[in-house]
Amino acid sequence: MSSLEIDFNTLIEGKPMKIMVDTTPVCLVKIKEEVFAVEDTCSHSEASLSEGELNGYRIECWLHGAEFDLRTGEAVVPPAVAPLKRFIVERNSDQLLIHHPNSQVKENK
Repeated sequence: MSSLEIDFNTLIEGKPMKIMVDTTPVCLVKIKEEVFAVEDTCSHSEASLSEGELNGYRIECWLHGAEFDLRTGEAVVPPAVAPLKRFIVERNSDQLLIHHPNSQVKENK
């Protein structure tokens, strides 16, 4: 299974962080008590989104100004039109497990 474990306390509120899940760059963002994980590469220009600015729940690509909704991955401001892949974030106390969207995640029952 493609996943990465990270401590919730290493994240800085509102500051995007680039991590790698296997060979895939991922942009990780903590907003209040929520953590969002999307692919780190802008779907328009291949720029790193973790180097961009955060505007509420949107991350802006530093190169051409495209914006993406971190909650859905949708491109909401052009020039980007293609959505970003979202990664699954599981939280157990202060431990986060970031899963690749193509991995199989078992539900806790």
